[in-house]
Amino acid sequence: MYSNKELVEKIECAIENLRLNKKPDGLYDPISYVLSIGGKRIRPTLLLLAYNLYGEEIEKAMSAALAVETYHNFTLLHDDLMDCADKRRGKDTVHKVWNDNTAILSGDAMLILSYHYLSQSSSNYLSLVLPEFTKFALEICEGQQYDMEFEKRTDVLAEEYLDMIKLKTSVLLAGSMKIGAILGGASAKDQELLYHVGLNVGLAFQLKDDLLDVYGDPKVFGKNLGGDIVSNKKTYLLIKALERADEEQKHNLLYWLGLNEFDAEEKIKAVTELYNELKIKDLVENKMDSFYNQALIDLEKVSVPKDKKNELLVFINKLMEREL
Repeated sequence: MYSNKELVEKIECAIENLRLNKKPDGLYDPISYVLSIGGKRIRPTLLLLAYNLYGEEIEKAMSAALAVETYHNFTLLHDDLMDCADKRRGKDTVHKVWNDNTAILSGDAMLILSYHYLSQSSSNYLSLVLPEFTKFALEICEGQQYDMEFEKRTDVLAEEYLDMIKLKTSVLLAGSMKIGAILGGASAKDQELLYHVGLNVGLAFQLKDDLLDVYGDPKVFGKNLGGDIVSNKKTYLLIKALERADEEQKHNLLYWLGLNEFDAEEKIKAVTELYNELKIKDLVENKMDSFYNQALIDLEKVSVPKDKKNELLVFINKLMEREL
């Protein structure tokens, strides 16, 4: 069994060896740039951890790991453009370093490359992993569309939000784990169990992100707090606050949501105080814990020896241990 650290090192090495030194430079340089600026490599690591429950020859799953990481970064390229974001992982985004058209075209090329890498998987399993990859690739687009539509609404329901983050965030973690299990020769039952482990970890992970944006330590979180509040993002916190608020509290929340001009610090302080009054932090933590605990229940049911699951369990716990 490989450790998490060893798997991440193998992923980084594989990315460095992609050698995207093809022409034209204007297409491939942005791809090399975005893949080189790091990230946690969560999705390819989960894929390899799932594979390693059943198979020892990690190289047999590496092309699929590269596929999910390339696809994930493709989505970030286009997300940054849609969000007009200037920074990603502390570096200038591709559309800022180059331009909007380059971000679109290089992103398109990354999508194609992700399928190219996936096609290098074992022919014995390609007919199984290709539909799985295509399924979550389309679902992520669906989730992004819902997210954009929610920006214009103040009546988003909690279940709608959970469905959206499942599509936008969770299915890629879940699909990565299922592909790893398929390539490792897991039973159909184990494939589905690991898919649901990833699905619930993804939901808990996103709720933790929502909490960190309001209650995190900026030095640990890596960005300024309150960005979701400033942009009126329909997070689980805001949705549950609107749902729980009495008439006066709801009036105050809607007041801040309706302002076009405001002092950002004042708005963050006022909305956070309302969250505190409504005990939103506790509510979200309980929901997050319910998803996490369900992931552990499903992982327990996976039919491999308990000690083989240790590295996967350690990795999942690290995802959830980010400090508030």
